[in-house]
Amino acid sequence: MFVAALGWSGWLAHLHIAGRATPLDYLEAAATDLRMRVAGPRTPPKDVAIVAIDDEIVRREGGFPISRTTMARLIETIAAAHPRALAVDVLFLEDGRQPEADHALAAALRKVPAVLAAAAVFDEATNEGGIPVATAVHRPIPVIGAAALTGLVNLSEDAAGVPRHLPLVARADNGVAAHFVLRTAALAARSDPVLTEGQVRIGPAVIRLDLGYHLPLRPYGPRRTIQTLSAAALLDGTAPVAALADRVVVIGATALGGSDTFATAFDPVMPGVELLATGIAHLTTGDGLVRDARVRRLDGVAAGILAGAAVLLIALAPPLPAAILVLLLLAAWFALGTVAFSQGIWMSAALPLAAAGLPTLLCAVARQTLDRRQGLRLARSEQALRRLQPAALAERLAWDPTYLAAPLTREIPVLFIDLTGFTGQSERLGPVRTRALLKTFHDLVDETASSHKGLVVNFMGDGAMVVFGALDPDPAKAENAVRAASDLIVRTRDWIARDPELAGAGRALDVRIGAHSGPAILSRLGSDTNQQVTATGDTVNVASRLLAVASEAKARLAVSADLLTAAGIVEPAGLFDERRTASIRGRSQPIAVWLTREPARLP
Repeated sequence: MFVAALGWSGWLAHLHIAGRATPLDYLEAAATDLRMRVAGPRTPPKDVAIVAIDDEIVRREGGFPISRTTMARLIETIAAAHPRALAVDVLFLEDGRQPEADHALAAALRKVPAVLAAAAVFDEATNEGGIPVATAVHRPIPVIGAAALTGLVNLSEDAAGVPRHLPLVARADNGVAAHFVLRTAALAARSDPVLTEGQVRIGPAVIRLDLGYHLPLRPYGPRRTIQTLSAAALLDGTAPVAALADRVVVIGATALGGSDTFATAFDPVMPGVELLATGIAHLTTGDGLVRDARVRRLDGVAAGILAGAAVLLIALAPPLPAAILVLLLLAAWFALGTVAFSQGIWMSAALPLAAAGLPTLLCAVARQTLDRRQGLRLARSEQALRRLQPAALAERLAWDPTYLAAPLTREIPVLFIDLTGFTGQSERLGPVRTRALLKTFHDLVDETASSHKGLVVNFMGDGAMVVFGALDPDPAKAENAVRAASDLIVRTRDWIARDPELAGAGRALDVRIGAHSGPAILSRLGSDTNQQVTATGDTVNVASRLLAVASEAKARLAVSADLLTAAGIVEPAGLFDERRTASIRGRSQPIAVWLTREPARLP
């Protein structure tokens, strides 16, 4: 998954570095607008001003475009202020109705260093090294065009339709066509522009460019953020013409209802002339955005690092902390990009997010699937292991794996139960039916012991060992043990009587129980890889030997006086059939034992 993440991020980075259009452009557009709003409007440079063909002059002229006679007067008025350069964002593509007006306009243009607008038609799919190729260029008519330089006024919009770049050069039918803003900035600097890889030099200033000699656009704010004077006011003399001295002046339409408007982060109807003025300001002051090949490569490196780090975190760290860390990484990159944007460096927000997002999601799904499968395997394993241990003991080990890691000495009752005569029955029944009967008997013992808080620690063929109070201290453990023994006699006898496989066995098949209470060692026995929990000690040995005592006396239950005393039974004579003093093999002192052939008649 790590290698796949690097491959995915590398492919996205390749597309980004090459400037290829991808669906990520929509996300990048939204992120860029957000960054612009966070950074907020900026103070525009003072050496660029706009003369607006606004609603007032359009009203006076009776519509748009305004007459060329009026345009000539306007340019002569501006020329009197001696601006550094004049840029006219108006297309003069056809001869005017009055030839003398065209000549007057040309004469006015010759009085000031000027650039006129030209428009190119592009095939979006055609470019040479990122430089757009124009299928046609519409230039001013010769009479007017001969009086000034010309430049393309086309803007490059992103996937969301927002103007983000100005293509400073384009391939045209007669070679290379320069952009309106490049012509104007060079004219203002009195220096020819020098384009080299990834940058343009105008006089002493060097401006770094995006791919294909595209100038990134960063509007200074909403409309009229750049100083704007009304053309009508200039012609009326109510606006200070002297304010245009030694400045770059851009003439263009701002009248409402005009088609030359664009949506930006600050204004949904930004006049195109203000965007062109913004581009000129970027070239003359160098205060635009930097997004060149180096920045794009940095984006690609960041995408690979974030994608690899995110996948490693999801794969190796706990899920919730890993998800939080991945989100923090992406948020940190976005915050870093926002700070850099405010300083004029345009780093990608969408590329690292996409590069890390998809691999992270797939890795999270894969890990969740693997964890779920592992969980199911563990659950099945635990379920299987629980069947090898009493339910209560398995539950205890589940939440306390260290239980009995060190041996524990505790006063407990121990009970042994055995089916006498079962060996003969198993010979008659065969192995399959014998196993089924033993399973029924073991279920009976386990259910009865559990109902009295007992723990079956071992099944031994047709017998079992049960302890009480082994998991936690239990003041009623002795009484529970005596009641469990009595209950086992009743239930085992009823089972033998009901089971058709054992019909006719009679007294040849019976139950024997030996029970004793005393100190025992609870511990884990076995190797490091194969252990079982059990009880050992003299108490266990005595309880086991009491089975032989019960067999010799033809009794079903042999219980030590110690257990009865611990159970609070001070007068056993009325509950049991017989009292004996029994010698226990391997034990020097005999013990008092109470016997019964029927279930103990407990109160």
